[in-house]
Amino acid sequence: MPLSLMCLPYAGAGAGVFRPWQDSPDLPFRVVPVQLPGRDERFVEDPCTSMRDAAQVCADQIRRFAGTEPYAVFGHSFGALLAYETVRLLSDRGGPLPERLVVSGAAAPGLPRPRMDGALLDDEAFVARLRDLVGYDHDAWHEPELRELLLPALRADLEIQDGYVPAPGPALEVPVTVLRGTEDSLVGRADAARWAECAAAGADLVDIPGGHMYFTENWALLWKTLESVLE
Repeated sequence: MPLSLMCLPYAGAGAGVFRPWQDSPDLPFRVVPVQLPGRDERFVEDPCTSMRDAAQVCADQIRRFAGTEPYAVFGHSFGALLAYETVRLLSDRGGPLPERLVVSGAAAPGLPRPRMDGALLDDEAFVARLRDLVGYDHDAWHEPELRELLLPALRADLEIQDGYVPAPGPALEVPVTVLRGTEDSLVGRADAARWAECAAAGADLVDIPGGHMYFTENWALLWKTLESVLE
């Protein structure tokens, strides 16, 4: 059986962003989307309000999906921090641990990062601030009916990130790879490199062409990069 890649969503996203690749015959690993409450088929559930709670939701799913088979974990931006805390929680509770943790588009835990302060902003101002910070826009954010559906989870995730404090503990005994878009104005290369402080064996930093949301315009490049990383 091929390695399973547990894919954790970025802020506001759901497992649906990864599902088109679940059965791709071109990938040497199995894409396994991990779902958070408040989105997609779990839309009626309240979103998590703390990183610890979100990590617990992800850890429970990973245990169930992985069973005794080998797996890796991938997360981007907010999802990178969530992936780190999920693996730390799994480590604290005896595993099973992933073969590798791949974090993308995020400064290392504990470093300062731009705040959203979404509770102080109406929808228009919130979307504008997100667009300015991330350099990414989405048509659905400008449709009132869709925005009403999508923004609660996005606000909840970014509120978690605003208040995020890394869980205490030793460096992870799991190999870590860090992906960063070369044009990412939100995450500096030096801050991405400091993930090595969270990994007992250090962390490999891989540069990928593009900005903070580099893969949204070229998913094939992300999968190709992950294929190389996970070989």
